[in-house]
Amino acid sequence: MTTTVEQINGLTQGAWTADASHSHVAWSVRHAGISKVRGTFDAFTSTLTIGETLEQSTVVADIDVASINSKDENRDGHVRGADFFDAENHPAITFRSTSVSGTPDDLAIVGDLTIRGTTQEVTLTGELSGVVTDPFGITRTGVTASTTISRKAFGITWNAALEAGGVLVGDKVTIDLDVEYVAPQA
Repeated sequence: MTTTVEQINGLTQGAWTADASHSHVAWSVRHAGISKVRGTFDAFTSTLTIGETLEQSTVVADIDVASINSKDENRDGHVRGADFFDAENHPAITFRSTSVSGTPDDLAIVGDLTIRGTTQEVTLTGELSGVVTDPFGITRTGVTASTTISRKAFGITWNAALEAGGVLVGDKVTIDLDVEYVAPQA
């Protein structure tokens, strides 16, 4: 089923830009097999280009690897380094959608995710949260989406064995996005 822009009250065609101060790019990964370490990327840009239909829309995002924040500077420094992201040589994580499908309440955004120079196709599932005009006259929409990736698929294989068995860092990384976009200005 095709969802036209006119079917979504207040949504207009054009390039909507992410408002980073009202958005959240988060991740979590299993630590020592017993808990999860959670963190964010605090610097990113994203554009949601709305076409005539949701299926004709696109999403692009660029994340500054150096902005990783897990609330532990030592860990963040290690993760920025060559064992993980190698931020010096690969300063950005990028996402370029190749298709958008579904309905505003049940979106599937398929695209190319590039981490550390390796590109893999991923599917983000989520929703378009509606459209509002804030008290300052700015029209906004929100997109929430998530996916789970294998860090090994992106060449991030560093780990440490645990005495009791298992490894320090899990392979599966969950990515959760909550991005608020601002409408194109006339």
